[in-house]
Amino acid sequence: MTKIIMNGCNGRMGRAIAGIVSEDKDVEIVAGVDAFGEGDGSFPVFNDIDKCDVAADVIIDFSNAAAVDKLLDYSVEKQIPVVLCTTGLSDEQLQHVQDASQKVAVLKSANMSVGVNVLLKILKEAAPTLAAAGFDIEIVEKHHNQKLDSPSGTALALAEDVNDAIGGDYEFVYDRSTRREKRPQKEIGISAVRGGTIVGDHDVIFAGLDEVVTFSHRAYSRTVFGKGAVEAAKFLAGQPAGLYDMSSVVK
Repeated sequence: MTKIIMNGCNGRMGRAIAGIVSEDKDVEIVAGVDAFGEGDGSFPVFNDIDKCDVAADVIIDFSNAAAVDKLLDYSVEKQIPVVLCTTGLSDEQLQHVQDASQKVAVLKSANMSVGVNVLLKILKEAAPTLAAAGFDIEIVEKHHNQKLDSPSGTALALAEDVNDAIGGDYEFVYDRSTRREKRPQKEIGISAVRGGTIVGDHDVIFAGLDEVVTFSHRAYSRTVFGKGAVEAAKFLAGQPAGLYDMSSVVK
């Protein structure tokens, strides 16, 4: 059985993962970390990760960017692999992730959904053919009105994977309001919509002459991200030091 420390256990995703784990006989949450240090009694909860002295096989992190540096230091010190789901990290924090992965297993993904990661694989195969045929590329992402970062980490991951697949020389464009010119061919437009309670919608649009091909993913609840995180935790437990992503989990 894989023993998990849930960092951010009282957040929406933390609670969702606790529900998923309760129905999976192969995993168990043995401790939680939350700033308020409160829980339902099913596992001990600490208000600071440095106070957590419970043995575990892996950490799942759905907290916030401000907590990531301390989490990585703890992971390295205790030699506990970490599934890092928090987005919106600074360049310095991304370097910290790289440094930590030299000493402990770290799995970082912009989106934990199995479906999104299958979509990434499909796009790597489809994008070169469509780009070579002259299709323009646009990405539209939609999220709830409480989301802080824009564009989403998933939209950026989609853009980066598509760009890599077609040669890596496309420019990302987030705003055309100050431009008055025809659309250059070698750009990927990325648009963000914020409203209501949208969990997460992503469309990758290839617009050609008289035809449009759209690859879409819709998340109808946060459960899809929680399920992916739990599967990632099962995979990561016991892995050697290194930087992993969901492509290692989704075969």
